[in-house]
Amino acid sequence: MNQIKLFIELTRLKKPIGFMLLFWPCAWGLTLVYDFTENLYNYFYFLILFFLGSVLMRSAGCIVNDILDKEFDSKVFRTKNRPIASGKISAMLAIAYAAILCFLALIVLLNFNFLTIILALGSMPLAFTYPLMKRFTYWPQLFLGITFNYGLILGWTSINGQIDIAVILFYIGAIFWTLGYDTIYGYQDIKDDEIIGLKSTSIKFKGNAKKFLMICYSSLLIFFLIGGYFMNFNYIYFFLFIIPFIHLFFYQIKNFQIDNPAKCLEIFKSNNLFGLIILINILIVKNL
Repeated sequence: MNQIKLFIELTRLKKPIGFMLLFWPCAWGLTLVYDFTENLYNYFYFLILFFLGSVLMRSAGCIVNDILDKEFDSKVFRTKNRPIASGKISAMLAIAYAAILCFLALIVLLNFNFLTIILALGSMPLAFTYPLMKRFTYWPQLFLGITFNYGLILGWTSINGQIDIAVILFYIGAIFWTLGYDTIYGYQDIKDDEIIGLKSTSIKFKGNAKKFLMICYSSLLIFFLIGGYFMNFNYIYFFLFIIPFIHLFFYQIKNFQIDNPAKCLEIFKSNNLFGLIILINILIVKNL
């Protein structure tokens, strides 16, 4: 039982926000391209597969992150008690856990078409080298955005079998989304990160944090609106964007406090709601 508890702690299964932020772009891409005049069975079948894949890959990613960041985590107040950093789980056992999770994710992946499988496998180096980026660049959040939102393209190709300009636009917009919310997340540890020499957009833009967030979230909305234009969505899609606009600017940015870690975490977690709002918007427009 103790090992099970440590495994759950290691993979952050009690913190679903991580795998939900990985899942929402997959659901967006799938929903954007799916023909809802056909049998809905395939839609929900793929949706479940993407959810399982998100949970498995996020769990494996957490393990790899903790292995690579073992020394740093032990020096940060919020992370010093993580299983690997605290010595409760050995690196070798953690590697075994990660390998099993990746194997299970591969089984899920093999249910998709050839293009989706190849694209997903091609994203693996990005997924597992992301934790290293904070050592070399102030833009690790950009690498996270490229990786975390890759599922948007996979959701699209799982049905369409090709990549189009519309999905690229949505993908770029989603990268700006991650740039914003992970910058907010980074302010929880900014003091410790500066002391131990790690880099992030949180540190780079700490003097102009709200301005940077406004640029990120404005870019997100612009790319999503242009993407909707290329999808030939009607005016209702553009009207519905009032809701995510209010959430991003009048909740997240307005309430953001750089020196309040609890508030930063609360705002970060609210992006789960944002992901759901975007999915509902797409579903409404696709089924009008």
